[in-house]
Amino acid sequence: MNVKNPVDIALFFVEKINEHDVAGLCDLVPEDHVFVDSLGQVVHGRETVRAGWKGYFPWFPDYQISITKVFRDGNEVALFGTARGTYCVDGKLLEENEWEIPAAWRAVVKDGLVAEWQVYADNSPVMQIMEASKE
Repeated sequence: MNVKNPVDIALFFVEKINEHDVAGLCDLVPEDHVFVDSLGQVVHGRETVRAGWKGYFPWFPDYQISITKVFRDGNEVALFGTARGTYCVDGKLLEENEWEIPAAWRAVVKDGLVAEWQVYADNSPVMQIMEASKE
């Protein structure tokens, strides 16, 4: 990808998330990439983030992001929409484990790469599903 527009890069990153393309995601981030989850936990480094995505997608094999609004301020892009998926238990995607939540994401794009990706969402419905599935 030879795009330099921060909005296009952020949207391409979302495409790779929706494709569950871990290698493609890692191609779009620098070695010192920063990922901030919805709880404010910060993860540093491409390889750490690679491991995170590899662990996340099996939990939610149908995970998807839908973007409805995009705003740009210089090299920062704010995306608004929803995230949805189904928590996988014992290899099964049960209807009661489906969720959809409003969410927002912030991408900081530098040198054509997503230097920082931050998630803003109330993940309590997802956590409740995960907790109930343990019982």
